[in-house]
This record gives sequence, structure tokens and C-alpha cells, in this order.
Amino acid sequence: MLTPAFDLSQDPDFLTVAIRVPYARVSEFDVYFQGVDFRFYAKPYFLRLTLPGRIVENGSEKGSYDADKGIFTIQLPKETPGQHFEGLNMLTALLAPRKSRTAKPLVEEIGASEVSEEGVEDDDGDFGWEIEQSPYEEVPEGAVRPQGHYGFGGLRSGVFQRLQDEFSDVIDIKDPDFTSAAERRQKRLAAELAKFDPDHYLADFFEDEAVEQVLQYNPWWTDTYSKMMAFMGKSQEQENHAALVSFSEEEKYQLRKFVHKSYLLDKRAQRQVYYSLIDILLAYCYETRVNEGEKNVESAWNIRKLSPTLCWFETWTNVHDVLVSFGRRVLCYPLYRHFKLVTKACRDTIKILQLGKSAVLKCLLDIHKIFQESDPAYILNDLYISDYCVWIQKAKSTRLAALAEALKEAPLTKAQLGLEVNELEAAALLVREEEAARPASPASSSEASGSEDPGSSASSARTADPDSEPEGLAGRAAARGRSLQGPVLDESSALRVDGSGLRRPATPRADVCRGALPASTQAPGRAGPLIEELGEQLEAVVQLSEPEGPTGPPQGTGRQHPPGTGGRVSFVGEHDGRFGFSY
Repeated sequence: MLTPAFDLSQDPDFLTVAIRVPYARVSEFDVYFQGVDFRFYAKPYFLRLTLPGRIVENGSEKGSYDADKGIFTIQLPKETPGQHFEGLNMLTALLAPRKSRTAKPLVEEIGASEVSEEGVEDDDGDFGWEIEQSPYEEVPEGAVRPQGHYGFGGLRSGVFQRLQDEFSDVIDIKDPDFTSAAERRQKRLAAELAKFDPDHYLADFFEDEAVEQVLQYNPWWTDTYSKMMAFMGKSQEQENHAALVSFSEEEKYQLRKFVHKSYLLDKRAQRQVYYSLIDILLAYCYETRVNEGEKNVESAWNIRKLSPTLCWFETWTNVHDVLVSFGRRVLCYPLYRHFKLVTKACRDTIKILQLGKSAVLKCLLDIHKIFQESDPAYILNDLYISDYCVWIQKAKSTRLAALAEALKEAPLTKAQLGLEVNELEAAALLVREEEAARPASPASSSEASGSEDPGSSASSARTADPDSEPEGLAGRAAARGRSLQGPVLDESSALRVDGSGLRRPATPRADVCRGALPASTQAPGRAGPLIEELGEQLEAVVQLSEPEGPTGPPQGTGRQHPPGTGGRVSFVGEHDGRFGFSY
């Protein structure tokens, strides 16, 4: 039998079920409804729903059929007029649970079809988002190596034993089946420290035009959240908030494809599921904002790379750890590495959680689609996202609201990231102020006046004290701060690279810039001596130097681009009278 496309709506007295059954015979259909059970049959279609509220047969029920669209519309009276049925857009949860295909189920859930969406989990007691502590247990050296668990609620293991080579591009952890949660966290923190690039971070910190642009973007949940706040200001009723979030036909099709099932999780697993949900939503909010709602080939990479849950199978014990890990990864991996994007993603996640299950489910469906269209990332749907799409439909709305409050009350600062970004910023800003107040160098003034010999400026520049450059972290940050100020060379020292790869000054001397050419240049037929004379003057005035060390000379005047951004030519040194190039 085929499950038809269906949609549910309601008014104070009736529940309306619209079922699309193209090519079905109108004369051969059957409808049954009683209590919370609804069944529809029209060969070859069969639909069975477990409704969130009770309906009754009292003679006021109605039915119609649109032959052009092939849609049956059935109006069913509510047993309690005026009652609001919640979760009508959670189509997967409305489908009757399928029976287990195993010969003998190990655990059987009794009365699953009669349990409402608010009764799936335990009572409404305080969930408690505090840190859970457990005593340390010493593992003997000769003990069998425990098998690691991962996936939704930590219910999976052994998936990557034979698939590690195929999915090495999807996850960062090696051999996850035999790596404990503590080892995963240690390796993740070490990998983030090794990946952090101060040059890239300071470049985005000083030149943040692109970052400011994406910060102004308003995703779909911004307007929806504003409507919800306006609605709450006019009415205290909250049951209609879910109507603010609507699903497209494609999203409804996704919901009908999921297999309905229940999840038996203890309290510890439930906490991990909620914390990992925050982690996944943070990565999704960042991806949506930086691409301004568009999808590209890097969307799947962005989401899984920024979520330690997806790429490291990380488990959490509190909200603060989730925020710290997300902030570290934003400053280490993606294109835009700015702390403002971290705080903005946190605010976006809070809005989504406050909008309720419908908004969270809409985001999860979008992530599911992104991963499904990415060849290596589809495994993450099987491990996490598909289960989240089914589980969230029966999650408690009060839990999501409490989770949003916990996220709101967990402030995150740069110092908590452990990347020393405050020290980098302070050193770079200090150097900018010093260079702004620094007078013109002797070499520049001598060239501008033209009264001294070019060799004197070069010799005096060579006598500059190299030990005056600050050392350590501050020195490196200072050099990077200078690299962000842009070129400060005057026209007399401007350089260019010709087609043959030779580095030559565009105007070798100040008097040439003013139009006073040497005498040898005014006589015709003197091309050879002119080149020789220009070469001698170039050697006397400008000494070309290659970058020293892996990051180039310490005082760059051009922006130092991060590795992998392509070959770019920029000025890299001026502090001792010498100039050079970096590629």
C-alpha cells in the first residue's frame, strides 16, 4: 500500500484532513475514525493517523472530492468543541508506528499509539541543565578496549570499522569505534589549536567589511520571531505559535518518508541529545548567515566542520562547553573567522528554539536535504539528522524553551576560547597606534629631498637595530597588525613585477618621479647604458629580499593572506629600509 500525501488543518469545531490520491477510484474508498484513530483506504492508498486530539462521529462530518486535483477533503467534528490540536504539522509523528520486524523484540513500548506528544518523555519535573559529575574509573592495562558509541543518543557503534577509508572526509576522528569520549575531546582540542591561524583571524578582525555585510542579513526565522513577539504582545495564547512556521510541499514529502519510531533514552542520553541539538543548530545558523540563505558546494562542509557532534562525535554535559567548542571552530576553520559571527549564531539559535518544534524541525529538514545531496555526508543523516527529525516531533515544547533560556544565560567571551585572541588584538592595535604616530623614516625623507646620495640612505637603513622588534606573541601580533594597514610606500619606492619575473622599481629615483631624467636617458640610441645605469641605481637604493621564515618578515605593510588563498603579491617589509615581496 502507498501512503498518500496528506495535510491537516483545524478550526474551533472541526479537524480537516486533505488527502491527495490521484488515479484512485472514487467509488472505492473507505473512511474510519474514532477517538484518536483515523484510517483512510482507496486502492492502492492507505493512510492511518494517530491524532493529537479526539474526534467523534455525530452526523456533522462532511466529505468532498476534487476530481481535477484528486484530493479528498474530510471534515471531522471534535469531541470537545474549541479544543486546539497541537502538532498537526508533525506529519511523521501522526503516522501510526510501524511494528517491529524482528522476530522477538527486546523492548516493547506499551500504548505507544495512545501517547500524546507531551507524554513521550518523563514527567514535567525540572530537567536540570547543570553539569553532571561522575567519579573517575581507572581502566586496567590488560582490559579489553571498550567500543565507542556515537550517533543520536549514543545508540550506534561499529559503523566505521569497515568504512573508515570511505568516510575519512566526513569525520575528523580516526577509528571512532575504539576511541573513548575523553580521547575524542583531547584530540579535537589539539587539532583546533594546530589549525588556528592568527594571520587569518587578524585579517578578518581589521578588514571586516564582508563580515558586517553578512551580519546584516535576516534569515527566515528573524521575521517569524518578530511576528511571534508581536502576537504574544496581543494575546497570551501560545497554541497558535506553530502556525507561524509553515512547511513546503517538499518538506512535507520528507516528513512522510521518515519511519516513525520511539526512542527509549535515559536522562543522561536525553541531555546529550538536547546539547547536540544546540551544537548542530549553531553550525546551521552560521552556514545560513554567511551564505545569506543560499546553498553551495561548501554548505555541507561548513555544517559538519563547525559541529563537533557531527565531525568528532563529541558528547556534552553542559551548554557552556557547546558554545566554547563552536566559538573555537568558527575562529579556526571557515572562511569568515570573526567573533561577532559566533554571538550572532547564538542569538539565531535562541530564536529558533523559542519558536518551538516547528522551527527546529524546519531547520533539521534543511540540514537533511543538504547532507543528502552531498555524496560523503549522507552518512550523517543516518547517524544523527534523520533521528532528530523524527524525535523532535514528539519532544516537549517546554524543554526547548528551557534550553533556550539556558543558552541565553550562558555568556561566552573571547578569553574562554583558549586561543589568546585578546592578546593578539591588543598587540595589533598597539602597533597600529605606534605606526600612526611614527615620523617619516630617514630613508624616505632623503629620497623626497633628493639632496643626498642614494647610497647613504641604504647604508643608514642597514644600520637599523634589528633587536628593536618586539618578540614573542606580541611581536608576531604586531607584525600582523602592520600587515593589515595596507601599502605605505611612496611613489619613489613603488615596485612592480614584469612579465619575465624580474623585480624592478617603477621609478628608481625621486628625481625620475619629478621628471628630471638622467642625461643618459635623453640621448637617443643609449638603451643599453640606460639599463645598466638603472640597474646600478636600483642596487644602490632598493635591496630586494625574500621572505624570511614560514610567515615572512616580521613587519609587513601589506595584508598577509592565509595559506591556500592563491598567489598574491604584497609588500612585506619596510622597517630596516629594505623592501620585499611575498607570494
